Amino acid sequence: MTLKVLMISTEKLPVPPVRGGAIQTYIDGVAGMLSRIHKLTILGISDPGLPDHEQVKGIEYVRVPGQQNIDLYRKQIVSYLKQNSFDIIHLFNRPLLVRAVREAATRAKIVLSMHNDMFGPEKIHPDEGAYVVDHVDRIVTISSYIGRNIVSLFPAAERKVRPIYSGVDLSRFVPCYSKEAKNIRDHVRTKYQLTDKKIILYVGRLSPKKGAHVLVWAMRELAKKHKDCVLVLVGSNWYSQNLVSDYIAYVRALANRSPLPVISTGFVTPDEVHQWFIAADIFVCTSQWQEPLARVHYEAMAAGLPIITTRRGGNAEVIDGNGLIIDNAEDSSEFTQKISQLLENPRLMENMGRKGRQLAEEKYSWKRVADEILDVWARF
Repeated sequence: MTLKVLMISTEKLPVPPVRGGAIQTYIDGVAGMLSRIHKLTILGISDPGLPDHEQVKGIEYVRVPGQQNIDLYRKQIVSYLKQNSFDIIHLFNRPLLVRAVREAATRAKIVLSMHNDMFGPEKIHPDEGAYVVDHVDRIVTISSYIGRNIVSLFPAAERKVRPIYSGVDLSRFVPCYSKEAKNIRDHVRTKYQLTDKKIILYVGRLSPKKGAHVLVWAMRELAKKHKDCVLVLVGSNWYSQNLVSDYIAYVRALANRSPLPVISTGFVTPDEVHQWFIAADIFVCTSQWQEPLARVHYEAMAAGLPIITTRRGGNAEVIDGNGLIIDNAEDSSEFTQKISQLLENPRLMENMGRKGRQLAEEKYSWKRVADEILDVWARF
Protein backbone atom coordinates (compact mmCIF):
# COMPACT_ATOMS: atom_id res chain seq x y z
CA MET A 1 0.00 0.00 0.00
CA THR A 2 1.33 3.42 -0.96
CA LEU A 3 1.52 5.79 1.99
CA LYS A 4 1.79 9.56 2.20
CA VAL A 5 4.98 10.23 4.14
CA LEU A 6 6.42 13.51 5.38
CA MET A 7 10.07 13.67 6.41
CA ILE A 8 10.90 16.73 8.53
CA SER A 9 14.56 17.74 8.63
CA THR A 10 16.13 20.00 11.25
CA GLU A 11 16.25 23.80 11.17
CA LYS A 12 20.02 23.85 10.70
CA LEU A 13 20.66 23.09 7.03
CA PRO A 14 18.67 22.55 3.81
CA VAL A 15 17.86 19.35 1.94
CA PRO A 16 19.44 18.30 -0.41
CA PRO A 17 22.72 18.83 1.51
CA VAL A 18 24.05 21.65 -0.64
CA ARG A 19 25.72 23.07 2.47
CA GLY A 20 26.60 19.74 4.06
CA GLY A 21 25.14 18.15 7.18
CA ALA A 22 24.98 14.51 8.30
CA ILE A 23 21.20 14.43 8.72
CA GLN A 24 20.63 16.16 5.42
CA THR A 25 22.99 13.71 3.71
CA TYR A 26 21.12 10.82 5.34
CA ILE A 27 17.74 12.05 4.09
CA ASP A 28 19.10 12.67 0.61
CA GLY A 29 20.77 9.26 0.53
CA VAL A 30 17.55 7.32 1.08
CA ALA A 31 14.88 9.62 -0.36
CA GLY A 32 15.06 8.35 -3.93
CA MET A 33 14.53 4.72 -2.90
CA LEU A 34 11.78 5.55 -0.42
CA SER A 35 9.90 7.58 -3.04
CA ARG A 36 9.69 4.56 -5.34
CA ILE A 37 7.41 2.90 -2.79
CA HIS A 38 5.59 5.77 -1.11
CA LYS A 39 4.54 9.34 -1.88
CA LEU A 40 7.29 11.32 -0.19
CA THR A 41 7.42 14.96 0.88
CA ILE A 42 10.50 16.48 2.51
CA LEU A 43 10.02 19.56 4.69
CA GLY A 44 13.07 21.61 5.58
CA ILE A 45 14.38 25.13 5.92
CA SER A 46 14.56 27.60 3.05
CA ASP A 47 17.86 28.44 1.40
CA PRO A 48 18.89 31.21 -1.03
CA GLY A 49 20.12 28.60 -3.50
CA LEU A 50 16.94 26.51 -3.52
CA PRO A 51 13.28 27.20 -4.40
CA ASP A 52 10.72 27.19 -1.61
CA HIS A 53 8.76 24.50 -3.40
CA GLU A 54 9.75 22.00 -6.06
CA GLN A 55 9.19 18.46 -7.22
CA VAL A 56 12.26 16.47 -8.22
CA LYS A 57 12.15 12.84 -9.37
CA GLY A 58 8.79 12.32 -7.71
CA ILE A 59 9.81 13.85 -4.38
CA GLU A 60 8.09 17.01 -3.19
CA TYR A 61 10.35 19.49 -1.41
CA VAL A 62 8.83 22.17 0.81
CA ARG A 63 11.17 24.76 2.31
CA VAL A 64 10.10 27.25 4.96
CA PRO A 65 11.76 30.03 7.02
CA GLY A 66 13.31 29.22 10.38
CA GLN A 67 17.03 28.62 9.99
CA GLN A 68 18.63 28.32 13.43
CA ASN A 69 15.29 29.33 14.98
CA ILE A 70 13.36 26.33 16.25
CA ASP A 71 10.38 28.39 17.45
CA LEU A 72 9.81 29.94 14.02
CA TYR A 73 10.42 26.57 12.38
CA ARG A 74 7.84 24.96 14.68
CA LYS A 75 5.22 27.51 13.64
CA GLN A 76 5.95 26.88 9.96
CA ILE A 77 5.64 23.11 10.45
CA VAL A 78 2.32 23.44 12.27
CA SER A 79 0.97 25.76 9.58
CA TYR A 80 1.94 23.24 6.89
CA LEU A 81 0.43 20.27 8.76
CA LYS A 82 -2.87 22.09 9.22
CA GLN A 83 -3.18 22.23 5.45
CA ASN A 84 -1.77 18.81 4.56
CA SER A 85 -2.32 15.32 5.96
CA PHE A 86 0.05 12.34 6.03
CA ASP A 87 -0.02 8.70 7.06
CA ILE A 88 3.49 8.81 8.52
CA ILE A 89 5.57 11.75 9.75
CA HIS A 90 9.26 10.95 10.07
CA LEU A 91 10.84 13.66 12.22
CA PHE A 92 14.61 14.05 12.51
CA ASN A 93 16.49 14.75 15.73
CA ARG A 94 14.04 17.20 17.26
CA PRO A 95 12.05 15.71 20.16
CA LEU A 96 11.13 19.31 21.06
CA LEU A 97 8.94 19.40 17.95
CA VAL A 98 7.00 16.21 18.70
CA ARG A 99 4.24 17.81 20.76
CA ALA A 100 3.47 20.37 18.06
CA VAL A 101 3.52 17.72 15.34
CA ARG A 102 1.29 15.36 17.33
CA GLU A 103 -1.25 18.07 18.09
CA ALA A 104 -1.34 19.21 14.45
CA ALA A 105 -1.48 15.68 12.99
CA THR A 106 -3.47 13.58 15.44
CA ARG A 107 -3.93 10.57 13.15
CA ALA A 108 -0.45 10.27 11.68
CA LYS A 109 2.09 7.75 12.89
CA ILE A 110 5.23 9.49 14.11
CA VAL A 111 8.76 8.12 13.69
CA LEU A 112 11.50 10.04 15.51
CA SER A 113 15.02 9.60 14.11
CA MET A 114 17.67 10.46 16.69
CA HIS A 115 21.15 11.43 15.51
CA ASN A 116 22.37 13.10 18.73
CA ASP A 117 21.88 13.01 22.49
CA MET A 118 18.76 15.20 22.66
CA PHE A 119 16.92 13.54 25.56
CA GLY A 120 19.19 14.68 28.40
CA PRO A 121 17.80 17.16 30.95
CA GLU A 122 20.01 19.90 29.52
CA LYS A 123 18.21 19.48 26.17
CA ILE A 124 14.63 18.68 27.13
CA HIS A 125 12.62 18.76 30.37
CA PRO A 126 12.06 15.22 31.70
CA ASP A 127 8.28 15.68 31.56
CA GLU A 128 8.50 16.70 27.92
CA GLY A 129 10.82 13.79 27.21
CA ALA A 130 8.29 11.40 28.73
CA TYR A 131 5.58 12.95 26.55
CA VAL A 132 7.72 12.39 23.47
CA VAL A 133 8.39 8.75 24.30
CA ASP A 134 4.69 8.19 24.94
CA HIS A 135 3.46 9.89 21.75
CA VAL A 136 5.87 8.68 19.08
CA ASP A 137 5.34 5.28 17.51
CA ARG A 138 8.98 4.41 16.86
CA ILE A 139 12.40 5.86 17.73
CA VAL A 140 15.11 5.16 15.18
CA THR A 141 18.66 5.82 16.41
CA ILE A 142 21.86 6.38 14.47
CA SER A 143 23.80 4.09 16.82
CA SER A 144 23.21 1.69 19.67
CA TYR A 145 24.89 4.24 21.92
CA ILE A 146 22.15 6.80 21.29
CA GLY A 147 19.46 4.18 21.86
CA ARG A 148 20.96 3.07 25.16
CA ASN A 149 21.12 6.66 26.40
CA ILE A 150 17.45 7.26 25.61
CA VAL A 151 16.39 4.04 27.35
CA SER A 152 18.54 4.80 30.39
CA LEU A 153 16.61 8.04 30.86
CA PHE A 154 13.21 6.77 29.75
CA PRO A 155 12.87 2.98 30.18
CA ALA A 156 9.46 3.06 28.47
CA ALA A 157 11.28 3.84 25.22
CA GLU A 158 12.94 0.42 25.06
CA ARG A 159 10.18 -1.27 23.05
CA LYS A 160 10.15 1.61 20.54
CA VAL A 161 13.89 2.02 19.92
CA ARG A 162 15.53 0.57 16.82
CA PRO A 163 19.08 1.37 15.68
CA ILE A 164 19.49 1.99 11.96
CA TYR A 165 23.08 2.78 11.05
CA SER A 166 23.73 5.36 8.38
CA GLY A 167 25.08 4.73 4.89
CA VAL A 168 27.36 6.06 2.19
CA ASP A 169 27.35 6.54 -1.57
CA LEU A 170 29.48 3.60 -2.65
CA SER A 171 29.70 4.82 -6.24
CA ARG A 172 31.19 8.19 -5.28
CA PHE A 173 33.41 7.14 -2.37
CA VAL A 174 35.40 4.55 -4.30
CA PRO A 175 38.36 2.64 -2.82
CA CYS A 176 41.57 4.66 -2.94
CA TYR A 177 43.40 1.63 -4.35
CA SER A 178 40.95 1.05 -7.22
CA LYS A 179 41.32 1.89 -10.91
CA GLU A 180 38.30 4.20 -10.60
CA ALA A 181 40.16 6.23 -7.95
CA LYS A 182 43.47 6.65 -9.76
CA ASN A 183 42.72 9.86 -11.69
CA ILE A 184 41.16 11.57 -8.66
CA ARG A 185 43.94 10.46 -6.35
CA ASP A 186 46.66 11.58 -8.76
CA HIS A 187 44.95 14.92 -9.39
CA VAL A 188 44.59 15.87 -5.72
CA ARG A 189 48.04 14.72 -4.72
CA THR A 190 49.66 16.52 -7.67
CA LYS A 191 47.68 19.72 -7.10
CA TYR A 192 48.86 19.96 -3.49
CA GLN A 193 52.37 18.59 -4.20
CA LEU A 194 51.77 15.48 -2.12
CA THR A 195 52.72 12.77 -4.60
CA ASP A 196 55.42 11.31 -2.34
CA LYS A 197 53.63 11.88 0.97
CA LYS A 198 51.62 9.73 3.34
CA ILE A 199 48.40 11.70 3.86
CA ILE A 200 46.80 11.56 7.29
CA LEU A 201 43.28 12.87 6.87
CA TYR A 202 40.87 14.59 9.24
CA VAL A 203 37.41 15.56 7.96
CA GLY A 204 34.91 17.39 10.15
CA ARG A 205 34.03 20.65 11.77
CA LEU A 206 36.90 22.41 13.50
CA SER A 207 35.72 22.75 17.08
CA PRO A 208 37.20 21.79 20.46
CA LYS A 209 34.92 18.79 20.91
CA LYS A 210 35.99 17.41 17.53
CA GLY A 211 39.60 17.54 18.68
CA ALA A 212 41.66 18.34 15.58
CA HIS A 213 44.22 20.10 17.82
CA VAL A 214 45.15 16.75 19.39
CA LEU A 215 46.04 15.41 15.96
CA VAL A 216 48.21 18.45 15.21
CA TRP A 217 50.04 17.86 18.50
CA ALA A 218 50.56 14.22 17.49
CA MET A 219 52.54 15.35 14.45
CA ARG A 220 55.39 16.53 16.68
CA GLU A 221 56.30 13.02 17.81
CA LEU A 222 55.38 11.44 14.50
CA ALA A 223 57.95 13.61 12.73
CA LYS A 224 60.79 11.82 14.54
CA LYS A 225 60.17 8.60 12.62
CA HIS A 226 57.93 9.47 9.70
CA LYS A 227 59.14 12.58 7.90
CA ASP A 228 57.16 11.80 4.74
CA CYS A 229 53.77 12.47 6.38
CA VAL A 230 51.41 15.37 5.91
CA LEU A 231 48.29 16.14 7.89
CA VAL A 232 45.28 17.42 5.96
CA LEU A 233 42.46 19.07 7.93
CA VAL A 234 39.28 19.26 5.85
CA GLY A 235 36.57 21.38 7.41
CA SER A 236 35.67 24.73 8.92
CA ASN A 237 33.92 26.16 11.95
CA TRP A 238 30.49 25.50 10.40
CA TYR A 239 29.03 24.09 7.22
CA SER A 240 29.55 26.27 4.12
CA GLN A 241 31.41 28.89 6.18
CA ASN A 242 35.07 29.73 6.61
CA LEU A 243 35.06 32.07 9.59
CA VAL A 244 38.22 32.04 11.70
CA SER A 245 37.04 31.23 15.20
CA ASP A 246 39.32 31.40 18.24
CA TYR A 247 39.69 27.65 18.06
CA ILE A 248 40.63 27.65 14.38
CA ALA A 249 43.20 30.37 15.07
CA TYR A 250 44.63 28.16 17.83
CA VAL A 251 44.81 25.10 15.55
CA ARG A 252 46.50 27.14 12.82
CA ALA A 253 49.03 28.48 15.29
CA LEU A 254 49.87 24.92 16.33
CA ALA A 255 50.07 23.90 12.67
CA ASN A 256 52.52 26.70 11.90
CA ARG A 257 54.89 25.26 14.50
CA SER A 258 54.45 21.66 13.37
CA PRO A 259 57.58 19.88 12.10
CA LEU A 260 55.37 18.12 9.55
CA PRO A 261 53.27 19.99 6.97
CA VAL A 262 49.67 20.67 7.94
CA ILE A 263 47.24 21.67 5.20
CA SER A 264 43.95 23.26 6.25
CA THR A 265 41.54 23.27 3.32
CA GLY A 266 38.64 25.13 4.92
CA PHE A 267 35.12 24.10 4.00
CA VAL A 268 34.94 21.62 1.13
CA THR A 269 31.58 21.19 -0.61
CA PRO A 270 29.76 17.87 -0.21
CA ASP A 271 30.16 17.07 -3.90
CA GLU A 272 33.97 17.40 -3.66
CA VAL A 273 34.89 16.05 -0.23
CA HIS A 274 35.13 12.45 -1.48
CA GLN A 275 38.26 13.45 -3.41
CA TRP A 276 40.22 13.92 -0.19
CA PHE A 277 39.19 10.50 1.10
CA ILE A 278 40.33 8.94 -2.17
CA ALA A 279 43.65 10.82 -2.03
CA ALA A 280 44.47 9.91 1.59
CA ASP A 281 46.27 6.99 3.26
CA ILE A 282 44.92 7.00 6.83
CA PHE A 283 41.75 8.52 8.23
CA VAL A 284 41.69 9.80 11.81
CA CYS A 285 38.68 10.85 13.89
CA THR A 286 39.70 12.71 17.05
CA SER A 287 36.30 13.14 18.74
CA GLN A 288 36.71 14.34 22.33
CA TRP A 289 33.00 14.25 23.11
CA GLN A 290 30.51 11.40 23.18
CA GLU A 291 29.99 11.44 19.43
CA PRO A 292 26.74 9.71 18.38
CA LEU A 293 28.58 8.10 15.44
CA ALA A 294 30.24 10.43 12.96
CA ARG A 295 29.28 9.69 9.36
CA VAL A 296 32.85 10.32 8.18
CA HIS A 297 33.59 6.77 9.35
CA TYR A 298 31.35 5.37 6.61
CA GLU A 299 32.99 7.58 4.01
CA ALA A 300 36.46 6.47 5.10
CA MET A 301 35.38 2.84 4.97
CA ALA A 302 33.96 3.20 1.48
CA ALA A 303 37.19 4.86 0.34
CA GLY A 304 39.18 1.89 1.62
CA LEU A 305 41.07 3.80 4.31
CA PRO A 306 42.25 2.30 7.60
CA ILE A 307 40.57 4.22 10.43
CA ILE A 308 41.82 5.49 13.76
CA THR A 309 38.98 6.69 15.96
CA THR A 310 38.23 7.40 19.61
CA ARG A 311 36.22 5.24 21.95
CA ARG A 312 33.71 8.02 22.42
CA GLY A 313 29.98 7.57 21.97
CA GLY A 314 29.08 5.28 19.08
CA ASN A 315 32.19 5.71 16.91
CA ALA A 316 33.72 2.32 17.76
CA GLU A 317 30.52 0.50 16.76
CA VAL A 318 31.64 0.47 13.10
CA ILE A 319 35.21 -0.68 13.77
CA ASP A 320 35.52 -4.38 13.01
CA GLY A 321 38.95 -5.24 11.70
CA ASN A 322 39.05 -2.00 9.69
CA GLY A 323 40.76 0.28 12.17
CA LEU A 324 42.27 1.04 15.56
CA ILE A 325 40.57 2.59 18.59
CA ILE A 326 42.00 5.31 20.83
CA ASP A 327 41.08 4.87 24.49
CA ASN A 328 42.46 8.20 25.74
CA ALA A 329 41.11 10.76 23.30
CA GLU A 330 43.00 13.67 24.91
CA ASP A 331 46.38 11.94 24.64
CA SER A 332 48.20 12.98 21.47
CA SER A 333 50.88 10.35 22.08
CA GLU A 334 48.32 7.56 21.68
CA PHE A 335 47.39 8.96 18.28
CA THR A 336 51.09 9.11 17.39
CA GLN A 337 51.53 5.48 18.44
CA LYS A 338 48.52 4.23 16.46
CA ILE A 339 49.46 6.19 13.32
CA SER A 340 53.03 4.84 13.56
CA GLN A 341 51.69 1.32 13.99
CA LEU A 342 49.90 1.60 10.66
CA LEU A 343 52.69 3.39 8.78
CA GLU A 344 55.18 0.72 9.88
CA ASN A 345 52.87 -2.09 8.74
CA PRO A 346 51.82 -1.47 5.12
CA ARG A 347 50.15 -4.87 4.91
CA LEU A 348 48.05 -4.07 7.99
CA MET A 349 47.07 -0.72 6.46
CA GLU A 350 46.03 -2.40 3.24
CA ASN A 351 44.09 -5.17 4.97
CA MET A 352 42.23 -2.73 7.20
CA GLY A 353 41.37 -0.53 4.23
CA ARG A 354 40.03 -3.46 2.21
CA LYS A 355 38.11 -4.74 5.22
CA GLY A 356 36.52 -1.30 5.57
CA ARG A 357 35.40 -1.29 1.95
CA GLN A 358 33.98 -4.79 2.40
CA LEU A 359 32.02 -3.66 5.46
CA ALA A 360 30.74 -0.61 3.59
CA GLU A 361 29.48 -2.78 0.73
CA GLU A 362 27.94 -5.40 3.01
CA LYS A 363 26.44 -3.21 5.74
CA TYR A 364 26.44 0.49 4.94
CA SER A 365 24.86 1.08 1.53
CA TRP A 366 22.02 3.58 1.27
CA LYS A 367 19.85 0.74 -0.03
CA ARG A 368 20.21 -1.10 3.26
CA VAL A 369 19.28 2.06 5.18
CA ALA A 370 16.23 2.64 2.96
CA ASP A 371 15.13 -0.99 3.34
CA GLU A 372 15.29 -0.75 7.13
CA ILE A 373 13.30 2.49 7.14
CA LEU A 374 10.70 0.92 4.85
CA ASP A 375 10.48 -1.99 7.28
CA VAL A 376 9.77 0.40 10.15
CA TRP A 377 7.02 2.10 8.16
CA ALA A 378 5.54 -1.22 7.04
CA ARG A 379 4.94 -2.33 10.63
CA PHE A 380 2.28 0.32 11.29
